[in-house]
Order: sequence, then structure tokens, then C-alpha cells
Amino acid sequence: MKPHFHKVPVTLQNSFSIRHDVKPDFGNIWHYHPELELHYVIKGEGVRFIGDNINNFEPDEMVLLGENLPHTWRCKDEYFQNNPALHTEAMVMHFLPDCLGKHLMNLPEAYLLPKLLEKAKGGMIIYGKAKAHLVLLMRAAIGATNLDRIIILLSILKTLAETDEFQTIVAGKNAFYQSNEAETLRINKICNYTLSNYKKDITLGEVASLSNLSITSFCRYFKLMTKKTFYDFLIEIRVSHACRFLIENKLPTEVICFECGFNNVSNFYRHFKKVTAMTPLDYKRKYLN
Repeated sequence: MKPHFHKVPVTLQNSFSIRHDVKPDFGNIWHYHPELELHYVIKGEGVRFIGDNINNFEPDEMVLLGENLPHTWRCKDEYFQNNPALHTEAMVMHFLPDCLGKHLMNLPEAYLLPKLLEKAKGGMIIYGKAKAHLVLLMRAAIGATNLDRIIILLSILKTLAETDEFQTIVAGKNAFYQSNEAETLRINKICNYTLSNYKKDITLGEVASLSNLSITSFCRYFKLMTKKTFYDFLIEIRVSHACRFLIENKLPTEVICFECGFNNVSNFYRHFKKVTAMTPLDYKRKYLN
């Protein structure tokens, strides 16, 4: 889908930005920006969209996004309440590739940094000791001033560049394009409607009417924007919610099937294995163990 360009606010007095957010939700606008983003979820659960990847997120997840990689985090419905106890919490850091000067990347000692920028283009989930160390550095950066900020930034870049404790999010190199405001509103309306109604039968006529398009034009438009059909998109959202239910281990698989919008168990098993390459039971065993 075509993302919306987002201007990350950075003051002239700072070479990078970092903030500690406590808000009702993470927002839901599909967007991109030239800055890299290091995003650490402290509190919050839901579905995240990064590039062409749809997956769940939960507390203690750290993600590094490369420049211009489209993304959004959609929290579970219970977070959209005017209740401070349900607010999300995250540390978010933004920095341009050349924020420390264009010559840094050309230094022989910094040969790992261009490789890091290349890896980040597909998004990286950071885990293990590297994540734990980065959390401490991000907390320190929030209150740091002057040269201490630069030293911490270099430490963060060093940790990211040297670690092998990461998983790539977007498998292929996809091209994404800027969109105008009308397209941004249209695709976000489709996403939000689908995320709010995935449990029920959603017809192509419903989502096409949201877009003010005929069904044929909508199918062509959605495939062009997302490189997948609308029903593939809907199935991935349903499966991502099923994965969360399986990990929570509170409901039988047969109940999860209908709770996530599938109309029969065999259909659920078929789609689940197609998306995850595992059966629901194998998925549950893997994550619970």
C-alpha cells in the first residue's frame, strides 16, 4: 500500500531525536520517513505492519526500521480507551544515516555502518543481550546532553552494527512510493475497517464502497498498492490474531478459529499453515516451550 510521508520533528540543537511515549495508542497512520527508527515497546499489544509484513507485537519487542521503510503499529481495541492504566508505552529513536556527518561512513574503522544501513532496509527485530544493552542505552540517551548524547548514539550504532542477534522482517526488497493525502486516507480507512471487523464476513462490496470504487477497480487498486489481494490481507490479519490467542493459551483451537473470523476449522487449519508454515498445535508448542 502507498504510505504517507512523515516529517520527524528534530530540533536544530540535536543530531537525533529520542522520546519516551506514554499514550493511548501508537497511532495507526501508514507512513515512512528518511530517518532510521529504533522502536522499543514497553507496554502495548496488537498488530504491526512493516513493509509487506503483518505480524503481532507485544511488550519487550525492539525493532530497527531502515530509511523510508513504511510501517505502522495498530494496538488491540482495549488500548483505545481514555484510561491511563491501558496506555501504551514505548521509547522511540530517530536518526538520519549521516546524522554524525557524511565522512563517518567512509572511515575505515566504521566499515560496519554501511552494512548496518543495508540490513536495516528490511527491518530488524533485535533480541538477546543486544536488545537488553540497547534498552539501557536508550534510557540513558533520553536524559543525556551535549557530548554524552553523541557517545551514546555511537554506542547504539556499534551494538546494532556488530550484533548477530536479529531477525529480518521484510524478506524481499520492495519498492514503495510516496502517496498523496487522498490515497493515504483511503488506504488507512481500508486498514482500520478491516482491523476492526476481521471477525465477521467482510465482502469486497463493503471495502470497495469505503474506497468509492467499483469492486473490480478496488481489487486492481488494492493489489497494486499492497502486492496482495484483499482476501490475502484479511487472512493474514486473522491468522496474526489467531497466533496471539494460541500463545495466550486460554481458548481451545476450535474456539480460536471462529473467534478470528474463520467459518470452519478445516479452512482455518489450511490458511494457518499456508501463512505460518506450521499447524496451530506446532505453533503453540514452539512458543509455549
